[in-house]
Amino acid sequence: MHVSGTTRTAPRPRPVHALAGVLLAAALALTGCSGASGGNDSSAAGKSMSDSKAGGAADDRGSAGPQNAKKPPKLTGVHIIHTASLSVRVKDVPDARDKARTAAENAGGMVGNETTDRDGHGRERSRITLRVPQESYDDVLDQLSGSGRLLKRSENAKDVTDQVVDVDSRIRTQRASVARVRELMDRASKLSDVVTLEGELSNRQSELEALLAQQASLKDRTTLATITLKLTEAPPAGASADDDDPGFLDALSGGWSAFVTVLKWIGMALAAVLPFAAVAALLVFAWLRLIRPRLPRRPEERAVHTALGPLPAHPRSDPDEQD
Repeated sequence: MHVSGTTRTAPRPRPVHALAGVLLAAALALTGCSGASGGNDSSAAGKSMSDSKAGGAADDRGSAGPQNAKKPPKLTGVHIIHTASLSVRVKDVPDARDKARTAAENAGGMVGNETTDRDGHGRERSRITLRVPQESYDDVLDQLSGSGRLLKRSENAKDVTDQVVDVDSRIRTQRASVARVRELMDRASKLSDVVTLEGELSNRQSELEALLAQQASLKDRTTLATITLKLTEAPPAGASADDDDPGFLDALSGGWSAFVTVLKWIGMALAAVLPFAAVAALLVFAWLRLIRPRLPRRPEERAVHTALGPLPAHPRSDPDEQD
């Protein structure tokens, strides 16, 4: 019996395993390359970042000035109302007034109110109210302070963050309340319920409108700062010393003012006494014309005539002297 022998051959690798091996080898190769290049890139990136930080620090040191150093950091989520009042003496009031308008408009603000007149010496003066954004408040204030000789400067900052948060919360609650009343009105079937809900809706809408107006006012005052600028014209050279010494006209004006004041007080005193004087005069008139003529009169004592002449009248005794 012939038994045919079988020859065993090495198993052929599967295509899936071969592909996985190729991909693994490629991944290892790429990882090695990227690691080498990544190290170089990271070192370069670190160097560039250090250079940029150093450059930025140098720029910050170079650009930091006295004005930037004194400015406080800006607070987020805080609502502050800024107000300021300035009194500046300038040589030319119209020119300084125009520059103040320009400074406010360039900062994105506006001119609120403006009043111009002249004082007792005929010098021009102006009062301007400027509204400027909060971020430009300090810059505009410094510009206005340097427009002439600063006589007075006052600033005020009021934190209204709690008030703003409270108003916003109340507005949300009130809007939700109005929405609920509207839903109830849509589902109401009785006329009495509709009338009641309409009245309630009107009241809640009025409260909501008041809250919205308060919110708008707070937003306006916290967004735009208010600066009140008073401009006065400087006196001419050499006139300040003369103004300090009183002259004849000043003395005359002061005396006339004192005379008018005295007359005014005398008139006020007479006006205060006049009602009492009128009543007293009326009582005296009534006594003399109405009451006294009706009183009984005493008989007149006749003198007794004698041969030697009339006897003297008997002296009347004082009731206080009687025992």
